[in-house]
Amino acid sequence: MAVSLGMRVSGLLVVGAVAVAVAAFTGGGSGTPDGGGGHGAIVTVGPSDSARSPASPLPPAPRQSPAGQAGPTALPSTPGHTQRTTASPAGASPTPSPTHGNSLLLSPAWLPPEPVSPDADHTPDPSGVYDGLRNPGQCRAAHDLVPAASADPEWRVIRALATACLAVQGRGGSWDSAAEEYAGLSGKADTCKGRAGYAVLGGLLDFHRRHPGATVRLRASGGTPACAYRVAGVDTGGDGEAQPGETVAVELRDLCFDPSELLRSGSVFIDGRQLAGPPVLRSQAGDRLVLSAVVPSLADYPRPVDVVVRYGTTEARLKHAFTVVAPAALPSPGVPSGSPQRVLPLGPLPAHLPGP
Repeated sequence: MAVSLGMRVSGLLVVGAVAVAVAAFTGGGSGTPDGGGGHGAIVTVGPSDSARSPASPLPPAPRQSPAGQAGPTALPSTPGHTQRTTASPAGASPTPSPTHGNSLLLSPAWLPPEPVSPDADHTPDPSGVYDGLRNPGQCRAAHDLVPAASADPEWRVIRALATACLAVQGRGGSWDSAAEEYAGLSGKADTCKGRAGYAVLGGLLDFHRRHPGATVRLRASGGTPACAYRVAGVDTGGDGEAQPGETVAVELRDLCFDPSELLRSGSVFIDGRQLAGPPVLRSQAGDRLVLSAVVPSLADYPRPVDVVVRYGTTEARLKHAFTVVAPAALPSPGVPSGSPQRVLPLGPLPAHLPGP
């Protein structure tokens, strides 16, 4: 009888040990610090998000704004937001995932790059202030350079852009003011930098409509330059040829600086020869400028020539812009052929014989 009881007790002890082992291997213990051996652990930065129900769906994946770009991510400025990082297999970087009430946003596109405007007169103008505004940290300084009472569309674009730049970064500014200017400036910006600034302003307003409570840190962007400053063509009268002393029209497009500075401090070259005096304006419309230039004398003809317009560090060049031909031949000085009018040909005269 005693042996039978002892065997029963031993059996119970074996069953209990097996149960404990099974519970340990299956992760049933609630006090285990890492039930998965390091795989699938959730590392929470800041307070944990224990209020979320396991069955609650995650927020939808963030969508790229039409004006956005791939760049550093930014988070809404609402207090209490946290970021969870899911541990990855060894050797991989942790992957951030959105938590409740938190989504990753792409910063909206900022101003496209160069060319930088020369500034010979050191007087603020919209093109030069645009260059300073490319640094998003200088938005307030750029805003202060805009004449307060200016109705010039180019200045108004810069002012609205600086205002939106401050607002989207949570540094002041006014979304209402920026939106009002955007509506009033439709179709009025007529320079390459003005049009680029207007497009970026629309992207910022679109970002604000999609994420009203969000602030982001803007960054200078690369990509295609805002202006393609160039000599678009030379008008010689239709045949592509001109003689020394004739006047041709040089057309410039996408000016990236104040045109008045070019007329004071610029220079025009034909076949490498600098023309006398500053450029002469023929017509102007927005960022399109037409200059008058007198063709210089060359050593040999005919000759295709390059045309260069230079101001400060900027240069626009058109190779083989037109052909310089020899000047028209002038009549050589000398006695003209034929008899002059009202002059009789000289011939032998009759002898005068004396009388008897």
